[in-house]
Amino acid sequence: MVQPGDRVAAGDTLLVFEAMKMQSNLKVTGDCTVREILVAEGETVAGGALLVKLDVLQNESDNHGKE
Repeated sequence: MVQPGDRVAAGDTLLVFEAMKMQSNLKVTGDCTVREILVAEGETVAGGALLVKLDVLQNESDNHGKE
């Protein structure tokens, strides 16, 4: 559902995975940018496998004017 470089916000769906014929959405809990997708559509993955790498975006107001 996303590509590397995409910016996603809290609550956005990154990917949909299927286990035992049930689909589930993997959603982000904070604003971030997709760095890398480590799986392909239809690929079988083991439990605990790393699926996506993200870069967390700092809230502008958290910086208090600092860069």
